[in-house]
Amino acid sequence: MAGQGTPATALLVKQKVAHTTHPYDVPVESPRYGAEVAAALGVEPERVFKSLVTEVDGTLTVAVVPVTGELDLKALAAAVGGKRAALADRTLAERTTGYVRGGISPLGQRKRLPTVIDSSAESFSTVYVSAGRRGLQLQLAPADLIRLTSAISASIAAGG
Repeated sequence: MAGQGTPATALLVKQKVAHTTHPYDVPVESPRYGAEVAAALGVEPERVFKSLVTEVDGTLTVAVVPVTGELDLKALAAAVGGKRAALADRTLAERTTGYVRGGISPLGQRKRLPTVIDSSAESFSTVYVSAGRRGLQLQLAPADLIRLTSAISASIAAGG
C-alpha cells in the first residue's frame, strides 16, 4: 500500500530498526476496537498495545498498555514518581503528539513525551503498536520500542 509513511515509520527506518507494518480495517467507533484490531491482524490481543496520552501531576505522559486491559492510573503515577494521573484532553493529546485518536503512536511524536510501557510487553518477541495513523500497526521488538521512546517499563495495566 503506497503512502504508509508516518513519523513513526520514518523514525524506525532512520534508526534501522527491524519492523513490519500491518494495515487493517476496523471502524474507530467500534466499542471493542483493540480486540477487533488484534482479530483483523490475526494475533493474540495481549500483543497489541494502545497508546494513551495522560497527565501525571500536570505533565503529559504516554502510557502503552495491552488492548486487553485498562490503564491503572495510580500505577502509572507511581511509575513516574507522581501523585495523580488522568487521561489527557483529546485535543491536547492530538496537538502535542501530531497524531489523531485511534492512531496515536508512541514513536515519532511531535513532542517527545515521557513514556511508560506495561511490563507485559517484554514477555513477547514482538508487539504491535499504532504506526501513527488509523488502520496501520507496527510490529517491532519491545526492547526497540522501549529504547526509542526512552520508556520506563512498569506494571501499569489493570484487568485483561
